[in-house]
Amino acid sequence: MKKYLDKTLSAQQRAQALVDEMTVEEQASQLRYDAPAIERLGIPAYNWWNEALHGLARSGTATVFPQTIGMAAAFDGELVRCAGEISGLEARAKYNAYTKHGDRDIYKGLTVWAPNINIFRDPRWGRGHETYGEDPYLTSQLGKAYVYGLQGDKDTLMTAACAKHLAVHSGPENLRHEFNAEVSDRDLEETYLPAFKALISEAKVEGVMGAYNRVNGEPACASSMLMGKLREWGFDGYFVSDCWAIRDFHENHHVTSTPVESAAMALKAGCDVNCGCTYVNLLAALEEGLITKEDIRNACVHLMRTRIRLGMFDDDCEYGDVPYTVVSCPEHKAASLRCAERSMVLLHNNGILPLDESKLKTIAVIGPNSNSVATLEGNYCGTADGYVTFLRGITERFSGRVLYAEGCHLYKDRISGLALSGDRYAEAIAAAENADAVILCVGLDATIEGEEGDTGNEFSSGDKRDLSLPESQQKLLELIKAVGKPMIIVCAAGSAINTGMTPDALIHAWYPGSEGGTALAKILFGDISPSGKLPVTFYKDADKLPDFTDYSMRGRTYRFTEDNILFPFGYGLTYSKVICTELEINGDMAVVTVENAGSFDTEDVVQLYISAPAENAPLRSLCGFSRVKLSAGEKQAVNIPLDKNAFTVVTDKGERITPHGKFTLYAGTSQPDELSENLTDLKCIKIEIEK
Repeated sequence: MKKYLDKTLSAQQRAQALVDEMTVEEQASQLRYDAPAIERLGIPAYNWWNEALHGLARSGTATVFPQTIGMAAAFDGELVRCAGEISGLEARAKYNAYTKHGDRDIYKGLTVWAPNINIFRDPRWGRGHETYGEDPYLTSQLGKAYVYGLQGDKDTLMTAACAKHLAVHSGPENLRHEFNAEVSDRDLEETYLPAFKALISEAKVEGVMGAYNRVNGEPACASSMLMGKLREWGFDGYFVSDCWAIRDFHENHHVTSTPVESAAMALKAGCDVNCGCTYVNLLAALEEGLITKEDIRNACVHLMRTRIRLGMFDDDCEYGDVPYTVVSCPEHKAASLRCAERSMVLLHNNGILPLDESKLKTIAVIGPNSNSVATLEGNYCGTADGYVTFLRGITERFSGRVLYAEGCHLYKDRISGLALSGDRYAEAIAAAENADAVILCVGLDATIEGEEGDTGNEFSSGDKRDLSLPESQQKLLELIKAVGKPMIIVCAAGSAINTGMTPDALIHAWYPGSEGGTALAKILFGDISPSGKLPVTFYKDADKLPDFTDYSMRGRTYRFTEDNILFPFGYGLTYSKVICTELEINGDMAVVTVENAGSFDTEDVVQLYISAPAENAPLRSLCGFSRVKLSAGEKQAVNIPLDKNAFTVVTDKGERITPHGKFTLYAGTSQPDELSENLTDLKCIKIEIEK
């Protein structure tokens, strides 16, 4: 038996043995994302590029979960872990089926490039909906949960998760290939790096992907500072470039002059596999003396180690018998529905919700997102074997008549190309006039909010210019409001939106996955209570934010500003009234007594925030959370683990210290800020802790 097949050896030993049987040319060939077969060693071809941001993506049928930002709104680590486990299981099932038939193409491997744990620092960033929001602690906790789910709990990895994009990366999209993100030591330690550190040192994530931009002058995929952090945190997986990012070294960043120099720079820094084509120049770099054979060998060992950890060379792999039939099975779709139910955020309600069916004979469902599959999907998505749009969910749930009108195009001024501007407004007005209540389904989708090159709004490369709805939808809202019927706005978007008006009720639905319409209908008609919370701040006006290219955290997010806020981070209403009545510390846990003082059974999220006795500390920081389920009148004590860094602050030099003085710990179902208190009519409770 060949040494690399000996399972009594460590993955590192097996990988070294395998790589040492390769020629240097063969080793170099394995550093491409589309690695060829080495038939003489029994190594099949392997494509490293696969996606599983919120379900297995780009590989045909799969369970489609809510987009990541919606998952974040659930504030539920166990739920996110469940989604990760299902995504990993379906990736395994498909991998088993594909390899049986000799299909080793892109999007069919076990190295999934998820989760995206960049900080959603600016609401204009088009890719923000791929993240877990603006808070480093929430991002860390949910990112770890997703990694645990994807990688499984056996000796063999179910899939290899990948933390991306290291680091200081959150737009603008149209500058990402040339942009230099300038960031302070404090912001690095306090905001941009904690989630990467947590996923590496605690969740043992197998992969890390670099970013396109430079960070303080260095390309992120060859940054001595960032690579040093990986070593400091004990990373022993593989590092992959973002796709064609190494080409940017010479074409856009101009830190090298040729593809050969770029390949050498990335490899020497610690980039093991190139998503792109620049590593075809590695042998030329070797000939020119820019790299050594040992540099190539080390990277190849890292990659073979990951493949061995995935059981790719073992006939008795622990996941080798996962059947294809688990893909999009009823149990998995039920989990997607649970995620959608917990993700939607009720931002305003004058009492109209839940709807009273006994008083309604006809409902008008109006708007471009009413019957849209794209609205459910988000980006980096799989293909569901069925979709429940908002219209379908409402129609199936409501016993009366449903009138439907598209109303307008998502962003163009007409739907029919030969028609006049506003060609569907009259139909929408007629539907509203003949209904007892109107549900307006507006917002965005991934065709105009997303990654550079994947969207139709090429004028901003996927980013948003402002926080308003497209003009076509703004006019639709004004026309329908003028009809005077009770109006509920359901906004589907992956980021902060200011609709510009106060309807009778406002729900932010994100991109809720294949079962989103069912979840929305259950909330509208009171089958369940809404319980999502905002994982990002909803601002009033983007023009009042710092410049998009300014990576300082001053004036950004709930931790560093109280100005220009429409709806705060952590905010979200239910149909009941959950209050926190007692708070105490027991070791590294907070014990919070919560009570459902309302008349509706509900879930809610208990949130812990801390304020530090230091001049430059954040206004407050999330340091714990727990989702609770309470029947009307029920009271229970909840144990919530405290962030291990709760009683620390970060100095301007990037050092984490514990200042002397009194910390204030708050517990509530929202932040302890004045706006949250006004919106919820509830106050957080607090205690002081001397350090």
